[in-house]
Amino acid sequence: MAKVESHIIRKVIARYPRLNQTYRFDQSAGERGKSVPCDPTADGAKYELQFVMNAPQAKDLYAIMATAYKTRAASEKSWPQKLGKASEVFKKDEDGNYIAKAVLKGAYGADTTKPPVQVDAKNKPLSADFELTTGSTVNVQVSCVPYSMRDHGVSLRLRAVQVIELASREDYSPFGSEEGFSVEEAPTMISGFEIDETPAAPAVVDDAFEDEAPKVRATKKPPVVEEAKLDSLVSEWGELD
Repeated sequence: MAKVESHIIRKVIARYPRLNQTYRFDQSAGERGKSVPCDPTADGAKYELQFVMNAPQAKDLYAIMATAYKTRAASEKSWPQKLGKASEVFKKDEDGNYIAKAVLKGAYGADTTKPPVQVDAKNKPLSADFELTTGSTVNVQVSCVPYSMRDHGVSLRLRAVQVIELASREDYSPFGSEEGFSVEEAPTMISGFEIDETPAAPAVVDDAFEDEAPKVRATKKPPVVEEAKLDSLVSEWGELD
């Protein structure tokens, strides 16, 4: 079997991360169904991360995926010889950004998989129950897995995530604004507790990612644009409808 190479997509925006445990889509949950926690061996169990890219980032990833597909298709004569256009590979949001999805199954056959590695900007491991938030800026390590069945394309197998900027969690409230008590107008109270500033000793992981300065941000912001150098495959990029 050919070696599957991994790639790192840098400074993209996390969307609907499900990495703290395996999830599956339950059609009976709610009106439209939803993803629910499940055992790694359950049917459809997976770890999943969508991520939002600007156009240069998407073109870079498209070129990588197209190369992986053409290499595999060259040895599989029954396969279509080209990857689909960008509109068939990525979704596009209302802001003109592109959305990709990386997945890792909970089990392959009888063997359960290890959860994707999650580290902070200093490349230190995050706890097993760490919950990444939508809107966070992350680096994502994926492997490209070409396929051709009823349709054809390239799956992105999720390997690791590095959190560069952690977005605050936005809790949902069913209420609107009304006249009355405001926490901003409440009198200030001083707690009798002292703050423990003793840092925990960090564990060490391998250098899947480079060391980057840690940041925390409260609101979502556009991905950082990095100038892309594209090969001839970019000519197949195509415009979205």
